[in-house]
Amino acid sequence: MRYLSVFICSLLLPLFIYSQNNYPKNYFRSPLDIPIVLAGTFGELRSNHFHAGMDIKTQQREGLDVYAAADGYVSRIKVQHYGYGKAIYITHPNGYTTVYGHLQKFSPEIQEIVKKQQYKNQSYEIELFPSENEIKVSKSQLIALSGNTGGSGGPHLHFEIRDGLEKPINPLLFGYTVKDTKAPRILGIHAYPVGDGSIINNNDSRIELRLTKQQNGTYLADKIDASGSIGLGVETYDQLDMAYNKNGAYKVCTTVNGTLNFEYDFETFSFDESRYINTLIDYPTYIDNRKKIQKCYIEPYNKLSIYKKRNDNGVISVDEGMSYQVTMEVSDFAGNTSTIIIPIEGKKQNASFLQKKENIGDYLIANRDNIFSVGNASLFFPEDTFYEDFFIQLTQEDEAIIIHNESTPVRDDYTISMNINNRTDIDKEKLFIAHVNEDGRLSYEYTYRKGDLLSTRTRDLGKFKVAKDTVAPVIKPANFRSGQFLSSYGELKLRITDDLSGINSYKATINGEWILTEYEYKKNMLTYDLSDIDFKDSSRNLEVIVTDNVGNSATFNATFNSN
Repeated sequence: MRYLSVFICSLLLPLFIYSQNNYPKNYFRSPLDIPIVLAGTFGELRSNHFHAGMDIKTQQREGLDVYAAADGYVSRIKVQHYGYGKAIYITHPNGYTTVYGHLQKFSPEIQEIVKKQQYKNQSYEIELFPSENEIKVSKSQLIALSGNTGGSGGPHLHFEIRDGLEKPINPLLFGYTVKDTKAPRILGIHAYPVGDGSIINNNDSRIELRLTKQQNGTYLADKIDASGSIGLGVETYDQLDMAYNKNGAYKVCTTVNGTLNFEYDFETFSFDESRYINTLIDYPTYIDNRKKIQKCYIEPYNKLSIYKKRNDNGVISVDEGMSYQVTMEVSDFAGNTSTIIIPIEGKKQNASFLQKKENIGDYLIANRDNIFSVGNASLFFPEDTFYEDFFIQLTQEDEAIIIHNESTPVRDDYTISMNINNRTDIDKEKLFIAHVNEDGRLSYEYTYRKGDLLSTRTRDLGKFKVAKDTVAPVIKPANFRSGQFLSSYGELKLRITDDLSGINSYKATINGEWILTEYEYKKNMLTYDLSDIDFKDSSRNLEVIVTDNVGNSATFNATFNSN
């Protein structure tokens, strides 16, 4: 039976290969002239979203040439402090769009267009949508240099391929070669009672199964006794050759007694559904133990489109006196597969270990608007803020409020409004709503004020309080001093920091003229390219104003000479 189960999943391989043939294999070139080694794979599990492309390592450095993957035109350029940082989007004649993110700088032609608009808008952050005839590019044309801008955790190139509906598609389906000879690693297999009355090993909560590696390389789980409906989950990652990164697996497939029961893969998904990642993983276990267990069954509120087979939504119905053998296969894109055999025995269970489930709090219905009050705060949860109905617990603790707990996933923003009519008018200007972390550290939540009401929209749960920030940001020169000759310098650098609410805006001028400065939040660094100077005066007066999120401002002044 074990080999029959493996054979059933293996029969799907030709169909998988056929589906790959729907994508052009030789149309797109690599965006880099180095071997493709991946730091991140398509569909990889990230915080609240799936990874939408592949992260190509750039040999731990910035400044590598980035090339257009095919003929087309630049249809979008976006520059932002976070997210993809500096990014280029190229639309191609075959209907696909390629995306290049975390760039250090654009090619001279594109850089000139972007910088001109940045000076016009007097803003570093900018988004452009050039027309089809404005910036045409040819395959292998230099478009940028690789970097580490935006939310990047290290130098690399984020590369995507999207279809005409803006759905990202696994780039490996387009013929890119990445060396991978290692099967995904299995960190754990978990079993879940699903529905009322379901029990596994005399327990009605998740259990982790002990695995033993067999001589043929498969894993055998300890037999479990169960009754009712159960689901399985796997904790896994894949490791490609020449890289230590823990990447995501491509496909998970299960059979029950030789019949295909459940399968999903990361061929494509839509950005609209990406936050439903929290219905794929066991979210409470992730929050409590940092384990990303991928559930191999589908709960009613899961709206993901990644599933290729879903008999009974992957739920296994276990009847008393019956034996079942479940085979789970976890595969990477190259076809390397780890196989787990899970024997299940249908047996009447002793209910002595059943956990009592208490329904405490206000009942929240997910598919409609909900309004609650706690302490001096009111809460507005719009329709579909959460994935499912539940009892929400709201409590007050001194001057703080506690909104349920952080192990409940939130799908979309909700509004917290806190009354500050007991504060003095002087205080009110410097107040904001803060999220209080477990260690007591305050994190600024974007706050707006109307009269005596502070409001914020957030996806966070947990403890919140009204906090006060009266300390202005700090500005320090990082590579120069006032009065210095800077003719041999390429850049001016200033370090800007704020102790509490965080930096909201910055503005720099030379001799009263606005200049373009780039803020790298990961390094708290503000940088000015001295090649932008186009003033006749040899003496320059630099002024930098930095403002935090509640309006505290600091000003830095310096003079320097370029001749």
